[in-house]
Amino acid sequence: MSQYSVYSDAYAVADRPVFIRKTYIHVAGALGGLVALEALLLNSPLASALTALMLGSRISWLVAFGLFMFATHIAGKWASSSETRNGQYAGLALYVVAEALILCPLLVIASSMSPGLIPKAGLITLGVFVGLTWIAFTSKKDFSFLGGFLKIACMVALVTIVAGLVFGFSFGVWFIGAMLLLVGAVILYQTSNVIHHYHTNQYVAASLALFSSITTLFWYVLQMLMSSRD
Repeated sequence: MSQYSVYSDAYAVADRPVFIRKTYIHVAGALGGLVALEALLLNSPLASALTALMLGSRISWLVAFGLFMFATHIAGKWASSSETRNGQYAGLALYVVAEALILCPLLVIASSMSPGLIPKAGLITLGVFVGLTWIAFTSKKDFSFLGGFLKIACMVALVTIVAGLVFGFSFGVWFIGAMLLLVGAVILYQTSNVIHHYHTNQYVAASLALFSSITTLFWYVLQMLMSSRD
């Protein structure tokens, strides 16, 4: 749920529709890549090995989460500030791979509970994302004013998650609900930045920001569905 650089682009209004189209094409491509990687992982012995490794203890999951956050930082930096297009794509690809690995254990557990949970979570995630995107585009409102609040809220959420991993307390349905609301606000903010603020040559960085929020939304939607079955 990291925030990526946003650039003022008032002088290139004519290029904005092309930029928006490229951004969402790259989001779709990243999602397609994630689905393909997860399909390969879940149909290989690596899925159970990753699940056992990451969930073997609180320390192992904390290390996995730390490595994921480090990869997220590097991916965002490459995608938003690399001088070459290949470097920006490397950042996007790195994040897709990191997301596939960190998401794999949750998918293994969800599929063992009920194979229908994963596609149901995917459809709900898609519906919420499309709805929030529609609100951002049709309202024409600039949601960049949310930036300061979201930065603090995301930091509080991150500290809470790390504390939970360190001290071993579980997150209840109220925390999951709060995270869903937070991620929804982040998607509105990021979509508004796509419409109003990103530089038109930063479509890789913009797509990475949206992709990270979509996958985070899916993570908590799936957890909510899993909790409702317990």
